Formats: sequence, structure tokens, C-alpha cells
Amino acid sequence: MFFLGIDIGSSATKLVVIDKNKNIVGRSVVQLGTGTSGVENAVSNLYISHDFNPNDITGSVVTGYGRKQFRSADTEISEISCHAKGVSHLCPSVRTIIDIGGQDTKIIRIDEKGKIQDFTMNDKCAAGTGRFISVMSKVLDVDIADMGSIDKEATEIISISNTCAVFAESEVISKLSSGFSIPNIVAGIHQSVARRVAGLAYRNRIEPVLALTGGVAQNMGMIRALEQELNNQLIIPYEPQLTGALGAALFALENNR
Repeated sequence: MFFLGIDIGSSATKLVVIDKNKNIVGRSVVQLGTGTSGVENAVSNLYISHDFNPNDITGSVVTGYGRKQFRSADTEISEISCHAKGVSHLCPSVRTIIDIGGQDTKIIRIDEKGKIQDFTMNDKCAAGTGRFISVMSKVLDVDIADMGSIDKEATEIISISNTCAVFAESEVISKLSSGFSIPNIVAGIHQSVARRVAGLAYRNRIEPVLALTGGVAQNMGMIRALEQELNNQLIIPYEPQLTGALGAALFALENNR
């Protein structure tokens, strides 16, 4: 008996399979989001790389930005609930979850049982999301996966004052033209995103312990900047991009029971 969680984000599709004892036995991540072939590719990769097939799946839950367009799962559950479930399972001490996705940022406050107490979401502006970092990486002509390591080379933080992604893009181009180094600009980009996220978090009344999830949680530069803005240490769950999919798989197991 296996249970499948599907998290269809705006820029990536994540799958997690667990057994009846809540052990992760399969995973798949494809950097394609809703409206693309991301789900098909992720499912195909899952069954090719693991020793089970679709007939072994007892239950499934879909979550994420693109969940409404996916009809093959048994049920759908919001990403807020799934991230809370996944993080609480991995890190029971966490009380505030900061999830920075490609399209939005969510601050979720949970109790000791993983139940949602409150949440705040920024889904109206690219600033403070993974999309902002992605756009800036293209302006700088660097791989987004390298942004964290480039940040480590910074000797100072070049402030990016514009909060609008469009104007910030022009500002970064101007900084490059003025001769500022790419590492220093990258540090400024991370600081800019961290300030937006921290502002959102403070509106939600953050409560330690804090966890950071989403693909951005793999960026050490963003972790540093956000810890500085929040004046708090962040817990990074194991494979932080998968917490939503894991939560969905856990819900699938509960639904079966």
C-alpha cells in the first residue's frame, strides 16, 4: 500500500510516495509547473526510477497552484494545509512556516498538533517570491541554482530599493552598468526579497520555531538574508521543496484510514 502526494506549483511539479508507516519511498521533481507537461513528466520519472507501479497506489491527493486543473487524484487539498501537514511531520517543534514559492509567499502559523492557527499570503506581486529571484538571475546571466554560492563571494550588500519587480530589473541593470560586482548585487537581491518576506511574516505574528520551505530554501544566500531580517534562526526541513507533496501524501494515507 502506497500513497501519492502531488504538488503542482507555478514553476515546478513535485511528487512524494509514502508507505503505510509514513516512510518516504519515492520522490520526483520536474522544473515545470501548472499548464505544462510537468505532471506527466514527474509521474513518468517516478515510476521509472522506483520499484512500484500505478496499481500499487492506494490513494492520492493533489495540492498546489495547479491542483484545480488536475483531475486524476482522489481529492484535492489546499497547499496551506499540505505544507502545514508536511512540515509538522518532519519538524514537530515548528510553529511558523515560511513558504517561498515561484508565484507566491505564504506565512503559516501552526500549533503543536500541526493545526493551522493563521496564515498570510502574498500572491499579488512578484517581489518577495521565487519569481523575483528567477527574473534577476536572468538579468545577471547566472544560473538561479548558483545564486546562493555567488552570494557567498559578496564583500558588501548593494541595496535594491525598488520593490516592484519591473523597476527592480531596471535598477539591477543600472547597478551593473555602474560597475558593481555581481556577487554584491546578488546579496542585495536576496536582501530585497528577505525584507518583503519578513514584512509579510511580521503581519502574521511569527512564533518560533521558524521553518523555511520551497525551492528558495535551497539558496543559502536567501537563508542568510532572511535570518538577518527576522532575527531568528530558520529550520530547513529535509528536501524543503517537497513538504507540500509530502503533506498531500500524508492526507492520502489519512483518507484511506
